[in-house]
Amino acid sequence: MAISDKEIEKEKKILKKVSKLLNEHIDNLKEKVHISTEELVEFKKLVWSDSASFDSGDIIQAKSFTEEEANRIYKEEIYLKRLLRIKNNPYFASIVFEDTDGEIFNIYISLTYLKDKQSNNILYDWRSPICSLFYDYETGPCSYKAPIGIINGNLLRKRQYKIENNKLISVFDNSLNIDDTVLQDVLAQESDEKMKNIVNTIQQEQNLVIRNLEDKNLIVQGIAGSGKTSVALHRIAFLLYQIKNLTSNNILIFSPNNIFTEYISNVLPELGEDNTLQTTFDDYISYFINEYKKVETYTDFIARYYSYSDVDKSLITYKQSDAVINDLDNFLEDYIANAKIEDDILESKNHLMTMEELNEMLTYKYNRLPLFERVDEMASKLSETFYKGSLKKKPTFLKMIKDVSNFYKDYKTIYKEFFKSKYARVTLTDTEINSFINKDIINYEDSLLFAYIKGNLEGFRYEGNIRQVVIDEAQDYNKLQYIIISKIFRKADFTILGDINQNINPYYRYKSLKELENIFNGDTKYLELLKTYRSSPEIIDYTNKILNLNHVNAIRKTANKPVIFIKGNINLRESLLNDINTLQTKYKSIAIITKDYKEAYKIYDLLKDNIKISLVEEKTKEFFKELIIIPAYLSKGLEFDAVIAYNNRENSYRKNEKNLLYVACTRAQHELYVYN
Repeated sequence: MAISDKEIEKEKKILKKVSKLLNEHIDNLKEKVHISTEELVEFKKLVWSDSASFDSGDIIQAKSFTEEEANRIYKEEIYLKRLLRIKNNPYFASIVFEDTDGEIFNIYISLTYLKDKQSNNILYDWRSPICSLFYDYETGPCSYKAPIGIINGNLLRKRQYKIENNKLISVFDNSLNIDDTVLQDVLAQESDEKMKNIVNTIQQEQNLVIRNLEDKNLIVQGIAGSGKTSVALHRIAFLLYQIKNLTSNNILIFSPNNIFTEYISNVLPELGEDNTLQTTFDDYISYFINEYKKVETYTDFIARYYSYSDVDKSLITYKQSDAVINDLDNFLEDYIANAKIEDDILESKNHLMTMEELNEMLTYKYNRLPLFERVDEMASKLSETFYKGSLKKKPTFLKMIKDVSNFYKDYKTIYKEFFKSKYARVTLTDTEINSFINKDIINYEDSLLFAYIKGNLEGFRYEGNIRQVVIDEAQDYNKLQYIIISKIFRKADFTILGDINQNINPYYRYKSLKELENIFNGDTKYLELLKTYRSSPEIIDYTNKILNLNHVNAIRKTANKPVIFIKGNINLRESLLNDINTLQTKYKSIAIITKDYKEAYKIYDLLKDNIKISLVEEKTKEFFKELIIIPAYLSKGLEFDAVIAYNNRENSYRKNEKNLLYVACTRAQHELYVYN
């Protein structure tokens, strides 16, 4: 809703005043940080050059002071960076709130806070409690949760601004909803190289996820284009703001691949926070399993299926199933129960440990530990007992215990024993078992079972420093993976985000992500994101039909650009080049998304001599989105202005592969061409 000229002039004056104060604050802080840094350096020089005149207490006190001072300067530097980030665009919205006492607050919302010399708030950080009103309510009765409790009142006005280089481009009053001008303006923009923050267009359903502090764990089912990843990153920024002593180094994001990790790398810095630790499950498993030269990645596992090279799909289905978890647990329980020491050990004439004493230690004294940790603890204890607290003989005792045990630390053999045991629900010959165990590269489906066995027998490496874990593309992880992750990060809270409609694992499928609720410790809440902000209504209508969906709510206004289908006998190179040229006159980012690597390589070879184009593979970390070719199973989480979804008659999407086609087509924002 447009506002009066008088109001616009008033807003221009406010912007000028805020900009002046902001620049003054930046200049003062620059000088303060510079002086403080120089003084700290000089103080350190003084302390260490004259350390002989200090006693130990003085040294400790001086060291403590320098650490505190360094921490203070670091915090000021971080705040300075945040102010510099908003220097040309100080705020993006404001609200007018009246509390129950009739007091009125005019709140200007920014990426960070700003106070005047009297410590009055001039700008409010978007993460502060009162700013939740902007995202959660239209004008009228409202409430927000403050540290002192629930604050009730009335939201009198919601106003949004477009500011560039400290100039007010536009200002208007409205409610942030489907017809919101700012939201539609953002959705109409062309796709960037990297994901950007959505702080000025966060919707109510997204805000419920971002600001949830009541539940230890969140499981979020969000349809394609609902902003799951953006929500996850803004939630991280919110948690860093709200939780005391939480830093970016206490947060770990599990990404689907390195391409995606690079794509999201700008969002947290835009929000004034450092990027968190990031990994893929493939990276962790490769680190944990050192018995093989290499571990097959999830992407290669999926590619193997779509190349139709798997011989025994029923065996892979079993290895990926929930049933195998119970079978492994029963096998391991039996294996540990039957683990015994079968003889005495005599390290020297006076150092005898009987079989009974050793089994007492193994079975009872150290039974709180995983089996092979028990053996390690036993060897340490024996060395300390017989050699006055020294561990120098620990390796000797380890070898002696191993020589008299009926079990041994050979995980390949143990894994083989599982498939030969009564607990496995498949019957395999030694040759069949050896075919997937005795090789240099362990298959992805085997690596999960292998890691589970190894972790249960020697312990998963506990990552106590990690307090928050975020898992994106949650549908691509089976329950065994979640169990492994929960054992590694035992004290962490989890935010799990995914979409069952984008599950491309042909061997494992969730009916609902609610199935994960019982895996994690503590309160777990299931939420849904049911609106899509990425694609045009025409694209959404087509992608709905792929999976027979009807519950997707399109937010982007109609583009009146129907999905284009290319069929029949055509000159493929000529057709693709014509379509690419047409799209490049309108858009910055175009992707040709193929069914698999084979088709990606074929199309790349067909076009590379005629046009500048990039081929994106699993190991690709950086790429430019102007024009790329990428297999569908690598494109998850990415988005492009226009997509050409390509597959040929000889390698078309089969009925059980429609989720992969859905993923490919839902990457498109404005236009979609389908080659078949």
